[in-house]
Amino acid sequence: MAFRDVSVLLLYPPNQTAPGTVCKPNGSLAYPNLGGALREHGVPVRVFDACVGADADPLTELFANPTPLPNGLLRTGVSDERILEVVADHDIVGITSIFTDQETMVLHCARLIRAAFPEKVLVSGGVNARSRLPQFLGAGFDVVCLSEAEQTIVDIVDTVRRSRQPSFAHLHGVAFLDDGRLCVNPARTGDLVWDLDTLPMPAWDLLPNDRYWTIARPHSGLFEPGAELRYATMMTSLGCPFHCAYCHIAGEHEGSLSGPIGRFRVKSDDRVLAEIEALKRLGVDNVFIEDDSLLGDKRRGLRLLQKVRGAGVTICDLNGINLIHLLKRWKPDHEVLGALAEAGFTQINMPFESGSLRIIRKYASNKLNVEKADLSGLIVAMKEYGFQIYGNYMMGYPDETLEEIETTIRLAREHVSYGLDAANFFLVVPLPGAPLFDLAVAGGHISPDFDPDTMNIYHANMTGTVVPAAVLTQLRARAWEEVNSATWKDAKRAWAATV
Repeated sequence: MAFRDVSVLLLYPPNQTAPGTVCKPNGSLAYPNLGGALREHGVPVRVFDACVGADADPLTELFANPTPLPNGLLRTGVSDERILEVVADHDIVGITSIFTDQETMVLHCARLIRAAFPEKVLVSGGVNARSRLPQFLGAGFDVVCLSEAEQTIVDIVDTVRRSRQPSFAHLHGVAFLDDGRLCVNPARTGDLVWDLDTLPMPAWDLLPNDRYWTIARPHSGLFEPGAELRYATMMTSLGCPFHCAYCHIAGEHEGSLSGPIGRFRVKSDDRVLAEIEALKRLGVDNVFIEDDSLLGDKRRGLRLLQKVRGAGVTICDLNGINLIHLLKRWKPDHEVLGALAEAGFTQINMPFESGSLRIIRKYASNKLNVEKADLSGLIVAMKEYGFQIYGNYMMGYPDETLEEIETTIRLAREHVSYGLDAANFFLVVPLPGAPLFDLAVAGGHISPDFDPDTMNIYHANMTGTVVPAAVLTQLRARAWEEVNSATWKDAKRAWAATV
C-alpha cells in the first residue's frame, strides 16, 4: 500500500486572560513529548505557539497590546490570519486542551482552521478535551486522544498516510464522530507505558525557547527584574500516589476513558540525567520540574537527587512537592531538604492547600495532618537551606465554612511570618475530569453546560456553596493583598494583562 507524505503542526492557541491577571505562554510538555515521538517515526513536525509567534512576529508588541474579546477577557497572540498562514503548510494540526479556561481559544482555532481548510485533519487531546468530547468534536476536531498519546499520534499519522478520508475506528484511546454519532474507543490498560525510559526523548528544540526566555514568564516563581532566564520544563515521573478530588489524576483510573495513567511511574536516574544534558545543549540553565509528586517514592527521590548534584543547572519545583515528603515523624526531614539543596533546587512551591484538617481529609487524600505537622519549623528549616518558598492555599469547597477559610488565611499569614516568601490563594475550581466536577454537578453547584470562561482560580464559579461565590472572590483577593509583601505584589502586577 502506498503511503503519502504528511506533515504535522502542533499549535498552542493564543492565550485568553482576565484583565489584571498574569498572561504566560502555555509551553506545556505535551508538544515536546509528541514532537519527539513523531520525529522518531520520521514525521515532519513543527510547533507554533500562537501566543508568542515566531520569526518576525513582534513579540513585545503582542504582549504589550492584548486584544479585548467578546467574553470580556484579553487575547494575547498573533492574528487569525497569521495562524492560517502557518497552518496552510501542514496536513495534520494538533491542538492540546489541558486547561479548561483556555477552551474558548482552542475551539476558536479549530473552527477557524476547519472553515479555511476543510481537508486538514484536526486532532486534540488533554484532560479537558477528553472530558468535553461533544464540544470538541462539534467544533471540527476529527479525533480526540483520550490518554497518553505518544503512540496514538503516530497511529493517527499512519492512518492519514493511508487515506485522504481516514477512519479512526480501528484505533484505541480515541474518540471521533461517525455520521454524526459520537464513538469512543477507550484506552487499553495494556497500552499503558510503565517503562518511561522507552518513551522518545522530548523535542524541546521545537519550542520557541528564545521567545520564552525573552518574555521570562515561567510557570511560577519570582526572579530579579531583567535577569536572564534560560529555562525549560521537564518531568521525572508521571502520575501521583495521591488522588485528590480536585485533580484530574483521581479520574485517571482503571475503567476510565484514559485508562490508569494516574498511576505513579518514574523515569530511571540515567534517563533523567540524559534529559538534563539535552536541555543544557539547548542553552538551558534553569530546569523547572513539573512532576505531580517528585518524591512519591522517597528512596528513589533521594537517590535521584544525589545523582543530579553537579549537573550544572539550577532547579525549581513549582508544581509543588507534597509536604508529607518533606517531613519525617511530622518534623522537617533534613535528609530530604539537604538533598534538594545539594541537587541545585532554588525555588519550591509548598502545597499547604488548607488549614482545615476536615477539608484535607475529605478532598485532599488525607495526605497531611496540619494539626500535627511542624509546618512553621519546616518553613524555618527551608529558609536556612536557602530556598525561596511559596505557599499554595485553596478555598471555596462546596461545604467549606467561613471559619475554615479564615483558618486557612490565618495559617498563611503565620507561614509568611516564619519566612514564607509569598502566599498564593486560589479558589477551588471543579474542573472537568476531576471527581470534584462530578460532585459539584450532582450537588447542583455547577451546570454540566457550564461556561468554560468562568473556570478561573480567581473568581468563584460554583453556586449554592456555604460561603457565597461573591464573598469567596472577595476573601481570596483580600487574603492575597493582606498577606503578601509589596515586592511580591508589585512583581506579579508588572506581568498583569491590561488593555
